[in-house]
Amino acid sequence: MGPLGSLFAWWGRAVYRLRWAVVLVWIALLAGAAPLILHLPDRLRAGGFAEPTLPASRAQATLERELRLPSNAAAIFYASADRPYADPTVRGAVAASLERVRQAPGVLAIVPPDLNSRQIGRSGKVAYAIVSLEGQAEQTLGQLPDLEARAAVPPLPDGTRIETTLAGGASFFRDLQGATERDLRRAELITLPVAAAALAIVFGSLAAASVPVLVGGATTLLGLAALYVLSFPFDLSVFVLNLASMLALGLGTDYALFLVSRYREELAAGAEPQVALAATLATAGRAVFFSAGTVFIGLAGLLAFRFMLLRSLGIAGMAAVGAAVAAALTLLPALLAIFGRRINALQLPIGGGASVESTDGAWARLARFVLRHPWRVIVPVLALLAGLGAPFAGARLSTPDARILPPDTASRRATELLAAEFDAGEGAPLLLAVTAPGPVTAPAQLNTLYDFTRTLAADPRIKQVDSIVTLDPRLTPEQYALLYANPEASPDLWARGAAQALARGNTTLVSVTPAFDSITPETRALVKALRVTEPGPGWRVEVSGAAAGALDLTDSLYRDFPMVVALVIGVTYVLLMLTFRSVVLPAKAVLLNLLSLAASYGALAAVFQDGLLQWLPAPLSIQPLGYVEATLPILLFCTLFGLSMDYEVFLLSRIQEEYLATGDNSRSVAAGLQRSGRVITGAAAIVVVVSGAFALAADVVQIKALGLGIAIAVLVDATIVRALLVPATMRLLGDWNWWFPGGAPPRQPTPAPTRATYNESYSE
Repeated sequence: MGPLGSLFAWWGRAVYRLRWAVVLVWIALLAGAAPLILHLPDRLRAGGFAEPTLPASRAQATLERELRLPSNAAAIFYASADRPYADPTVRGAVAASLERVRQAPGVLAIVPPDLNSRQIGRSGKVAYAIVSLEGQAEQTLGQLPDLEARAAVPPLPDGTRIETTLAGGASFFRDLQGATERDLRRAELITLPVAAAALAIVFGSLAAASVPVLVGGATTLLGLAALYVLSFPFDLSVFVLNLASMLALGLGTDYALFLVSRYREELAAGAEPQVALAATLATAGRAVFFSAGTVFIGLAGLLAFRFMLLRSLGIAGMAAVGAAVAAALTLLPALLAIFGRRINALQLPIGGGASVESTDGAWARLARFVLRHPWRVIVPVLALLAGLGAPFAGARLSTPDARILPPDTASRRATELLAAEFDAGEGAPLLLAVTAPGPVTAPAQLNTLYDFTRTLAADPRIKQVDSIVTLDPRLTPEQYALLYANPEASPDLWARGAAQALARGNTTLVSVTPAFDSITPETRALVKALRVTEPGPGWRVEVSGAAAGALDLTDSLYRDFPMVVALVIGVTYVLLMLTFRSVVLPAKAVLLNLLSLAASYGALAAVFQDGLLQWLPAPLSIQPLGYVEATLPILLFCTLFGLSMDYEVFLLSRIQEEYLATGDNSRSVAAGLQRSGRVITGAAAIVVVVSGAFALAADVVQIKALGLGIAIAVLVDATIVRALLVPATMRLLGDWNWWFPGGAPPRQPTPAPTRATYNESYSE
């Protein structure tokens, strides 16, 4: 069965007949979706990296179970520009503040600066208190306003102000959620007007440009409403707002652009509107359906990970793709049917027209040059792509921290105070759950623990060790044994407090302050070394803390990643093989797609780790994190593998159409590139504009990196790969491009159906 009698052509005729009913259904859907979207942010969760089976999570569970050590802690920073913390008036004001905090519901304990001199900064004007809270960090978001109000210090009698900043897991999640929503609003203000202008230039007609804008907006509304519904059976991260909006708007507009372009081409060739619509769905509509399948498969790969963040982003992306396909195959054809020939109304003096594409334009001339000199194109292009991807070879992967947030957030300000006033590892100690073969305060166990802590203190990667046997460097193991002979009645108040807080039964807490930042290779190596350390026979050491959690998360992600890559590539290959009935084309498409991804990965490392763009003026300047956020390469692979494949599918579909009609491989490549070049470039420009707007407008570095990564990969794919590598490799492979076991597309010219035949076929 040819395209004239295909299911997609039948669908085009059906939508044409029911065009007004389809539009009314969409109006009802969007009217119902709008109120749901307003409540979507309240349904989303922060965090998403928790996994109880990871070693750091098990260590934290041991501390909570054996020592009742809460995992939810906050830090209240007190900073004065005029007076030191040692000033009695300042200390009194801070003490009064902490007393108010102590009375707040859910507060378990407070460690003020007076009990630990290391909680006072180098300048003497900054100090912090540690507040232990009930529950998990995500559950205490609602307590933050009350805690901040209680912690606030009124101006001192002489007018001196003491600034208070609340930091911690709950504060980070709140700041992240607020910044994410602001980023989304700013990006949407930029994307729609710029995308509309780009479409007007591509089409040269305001009527034609308006249809993709309408469809893109409808896709975004439907996709976000679907997320609201999905938030009830599934936990969804706050990041789904940006990814779903980016994909829904980009794909919805992209797919509409392809279909509108083909519809105008059919009209320009003399087809009646009903015929043109059926032909459009039979060709471009089919390509949209299968290319969306490749995007859907890539995003489905995120469901294989154990972390809520990635799973929820996969769900959000799949919802966006589903909304884009639904709009492209229902709403868009209905609008085209209503517009009819008026789709070319309101012509502009710039942009493309509505005529049939010439087979001898600039894109065809470029293709013929590449076809004549394939090796002269392939070698330098591959060298260029390898150079673009090279920075990723030195990438350091880590989990996000407050450095990804805007400078005006409380969490980011606290991080900068820590960096300026305290040592690198002070804010992120490693917490060791040390289990002995007997009561940890027994003399034999204290001797072993004493030796263990001294060995740790001698390690150059460690700045400080805190434990029940490091209270005073002058004490010997025998003296510690005397202090803890009866811990509850110890004559030393410090020893009694340490025994009650840091030891119980066979378990004790040893806190290790690294000498380096938590993201450095030295600290990561320290975590690994501690985990294989045995203080003595029968002893066990478990390691928790920020650096340990980051290491575990990264290792877990990239232990599962190869399986996801293999699954996504395998399923995509099979789908493309069935689409094009070729064994070779899908393999080539997969390899070229990976090259686009490599360029995007290299940009991530160069910009966000090495600071390639930090010298530019705002808003183009991007301050480096010193690492690549661990989930970004995975997100980019699962998002871009299918998204970049879109353009390959559309290009190969046009080439295949020509090959089926002529049987001439080289001629088909040139004609296919010419007929699709301007449209694919316009579609890629829309995605680059949308994702680039998120990169420019976002203050959250994770969103900025995702937008920039998508923009670079699509730009590389739609220009270098599609215009140069695709025709060059197709020239080298020749008719092998179309080889398929059991038969291949006909290689002999077949008469193309005339326009009269088209009209007659579709008028049934």
